[in-house]
Amino acid sequence: MRLAPSRRSLAAASIALAGLLATAVPAAGAAAAPAEGSTTAAAPDIPLASVKAHLTQFQSIAAANGGNRAHGRTGYKASIDYVKAKLDAAGYTTAVQQFTTGGAVGYNLVADWPGGDEGQVLMAGAHLDSVTSGAGINDNGSGSAAVLETALAVSRAGLRPTRHLRFAWWGAEELGLVGSKYYVNNLPAADRAKVSAYLNFDMIGSPNPGYFVYDDDVALEKVFKDYFTGIGVSTEIETEGDGRSDHASFKNAGIRVGGLFTGAGRAKTAAQAQKWGGTAGQSFDRCYHSACDNTANINDTALDRNSDAVAHAVWTLGTAVTVPPGEAYENAGDVTVPDNGPAVTSSVEVAGRTGNAPAALAVGVDIKHTWRGDLVVDLVAPDGTAYRLKNSSANDSADHVVTTYTVNASGEPANGVWKLRVQDVAAQDTGYIDSWKLTF
Repeated sequence: MRLAPSRRSLAAASIALAGLLATAVPAAGAAAAPAEGSTTAAAPDIPLASVKAHLTQFQSIAAANGGNRAHGRTGYKASIDYVKAKLDAAGYTTAVQQFTTGGAVGYNLVADWPGGDEGQVLMAGAHLDSVTSGAGINDNGSGSAAVLETALAVSRAGLRPTRHLRFAWWGAEELGLVGSKYYVNNLPAADRAKVSAYLNFDMIGSPNPGYFVYDDDVALEKVFKDYFTGIGVSTEIETEGDGRSDHASFKNAGIRVGGLFTGAGRAKTAAQAQKWGGTAGQSFDRCYHSACDNTANINDTALDRNSDAVAHAVWTLGTAVTVPPGEAYENAGDVTVPDNGPAVTSSVEVAGRTGNAPAALAVGVDIKHTWRGDLVVDLVAPDGTAYRLKNSSANDSADHVVTTYTVNASGEPANGVWKLRVQDVAAQDTGYIDSWKLTF
């Protein structure tokens, strides 16, 4: 993790995803959209010994190359070569991307697993470089090794994912996320739109560990929280690394991000020590960016749990049932519209889609009402943006609103809670929302 601190905007976290899929009724003849994480395969256990074997190799590489694996140093290129050789032997299509920063050539390694929908790419990555002061075994051999062993587990399992799987190891993260920025900035817009999510793993074996989950995306956060809940481990929202690791490069490009972290230079509080064990008042990693960040600077339990969580996320998201175009999301629950009263809403949750809503989002509306001219109807996007579907009119004397509107919602992420908002603005007429649906 790079040293310079910054703070993430919490605006995205304010979007409430209050509805559950259970509240939305699937349209006739169509399956309800699965939540992020509907799977067809269970993740394997990632052997701790195998992850630690990679860390031992990184330590040996550093020892043979001036004591570090930093950008522009021979130890970094040797680390790239080691990871690439493992992936090539496992059947991956690998590519080494070169860039220049600080007067030295840097390298990203990207590995694609065959199969899956290439229009929905799930990426998992970690930075492979260390600082110049040490071997960088926790920062970030730990994340690099866990991602590598997860990729190898995909190969051993012969996994046939629904989403296309891509793994990456970034260079020059410690100099300001240089490698990941270069990758994202040089990804054609059409290919960037195909990346459904990026998962980042930076420092996941800290010796005095906490268990922190990125909260940048609600659905991705839930995947990790569900895993830790299942093993009886409490988590907290990650804040120390806000904007300081490679997920920021993807987030700034509008790509959904998630990830894990076990802490760096901050001190563990008494409450955290009571919850997770370890030593209160001591840094999560006393060897952060120091020469002592070697193979002795790892908590095996944290590394084991987090490595398994990496695999859980890749299997959960990578084998999730995808939702095809034309899928409908419907709420058939009746909602009374008060006569000359406040607006009421009916909600549906959309999940499991990639990218933004279409430019021709179909909004099917069935409102039973004795004087439709009294009604004002809006579609409200997950971020609160309202799209006017119908204005009130004294000349509109018919009853009921049973029609389909088309909305250009291409500026809105598809996933989230959408609402139909209806208000009766004049007296002496009654009605209710019978049903409504969105068709993508």
